[in-house]
Amino acid sequence: MRAIEPWVKAPLERFLGESSARLTLLMTSSGQVVAQHGFTRSVDVMTAAALGAAIVASTQEIARLVGEPKFLSLVHQGSSQHVFLSGFETPRGRWIGLVVFDGESTVGLVQLFFDRLVAELVAAAPREAPAQRVLPENFERELNASLRALFGR
Repeated sequence: MRAIEPWVKAPLERFLGESSARLTLLMTSSGQVVAQHGFTRSVDVMTAAALGAAIVASTQEIARLVGEPKFLSLVHQGSSQHVFLSGFETPRGRWIGLVVFDGESTVGLVQLFFDRLVAELVAAAPREAPAQRVLPENFERELNASLRALFGR
């Protein structure tokens, strides 16, 4: 597990132990990665973050169109792998969680443990504004690689 913010590490480790999640990604609503677990390639992390942020944004727009204030979470169930995606508020702004799980867990358990994760993150988050980060040196190269992977170029 890799967490950029040190206060995220302990709550995420508890979530991983309880939920049996195979892959987990925490990001800001703009797709900036805060923590990840299970991904082996940075291009996969960046692609999942971009897609997750876009899915949550488009889902929120659909909620607005149908008169809902917001949809809390989204689940895609496959034959063996499932995806749970949810936006949530923190003292550091709106974040998104993306969780991939298999038959060792259920949607209900993932939701239960994710709700606990969110509560722990909200409680642990420092209240002062985070320091501005400079983009990593290889950001543009990784972004271009992600875009090529997404669009097949």
